[in-house]
Amino acid sequence: MSLIGGDFDFATFTVMGFTILDAVSIGSQAAMVLGGVVPFIPQYIDIWRTRNAEGFSLFVCLALLIANILRIMFWFGKHFELPLLAQSIIMIVTMLVLIHLCVTVKSQMEIVASRQRKFTGGLGQESQDAPLHSFF
Repeated sequence: MSLIGGDFDFATFTVMGFTILDAVSIGSQAAMVLGGVVPFIPQYIDIWRTRNAEGFSLFVCLALLIANILRIMFWFGKHFELPLLAQSIIMIVTMLVLIHLCVTVKSQMEIVASRQRKFTGGLGQESQDAPLHSFF
């Protein structure tokens, strides 16, 4: 095996038991599995830091959840590559985490005005601040 002669073979060159083609294959599978999640990491961090989810549509999460659930259901009928199945599972978990963050942030932002109630401490007793109601 001489590098100068030009007879270098990528298929037989091994490092720690892996050929270069094996390393490229594993790297591309990892990129395929994690590549769908990467764009949502900066959005998650931005929503978490600013506590503002107004620019993010939950319909995106809904569409991706439906697509990935359908892909997993299709896998039971006809098996396809495992990295695509792993990508669907990771995307579903990511979308659920993102939905949880958005719903939490939106519920904290929206303060629903409700009638203030005061505990009087006993049955039939009225507080000094409570208005007196009468039928007439």
